[in-house]
Amino acid sequence: MVAAGRIDRAERLIAAPAARLFGYWTDPALLLRWLPPRGMAGRVEQFDPRPCGAFRIVLTYDDPGRAGHAGDGSDVVAARFLAVEPPRHLAFASRFESDDPQMQGEMRMDWHFDPEGAATRVRVVASNVPPGIRAGDHAAGMASSLAQLAALVE
Repeated sequence: MVAAGRIDRAERLIAAPAARLFGYWTDPALLLRWLPPRGMAGRVEQFDPRPCGAFRIVLTYDDPGRAGHAGDGSDVVAARFLAVEPPRHLAFASRFESDDPQMQGEMRMDWHFDPEGAATRVRVVASNVPPGIRAGDHAAGMASSLAQLAALVE
């Protein structure tokens, strides 16, 4: 179980059914079209969307001057799925691959897909956020990902 620590949240009402949006999370090719925040590209190295299944995603900064948390211009996220409950909830525990003590620890992310009429409210709750992730950057990154998801499906 992941400890609470700092909690960051984001949400967006998206004009699409929950099942469709959930599918954009569980298909790695679709995931890479919206999850990497603006200014980053992604690569999936492992992806098994079932409880206890693992995934590993490498996010690379477009700006070659950004070191990234991995120190090579990238952020590497290694995670395991805790819950995969189509089409309403997905949760995973992740660790950043980094030598920076401010990036250590396990962060939990819960994605909720709550139908509201013909639309879905997508809510993201990040618990035990490492102190090396600035709250403003995290909020902007989650908002960017949600906006890109909405742009794809609306």
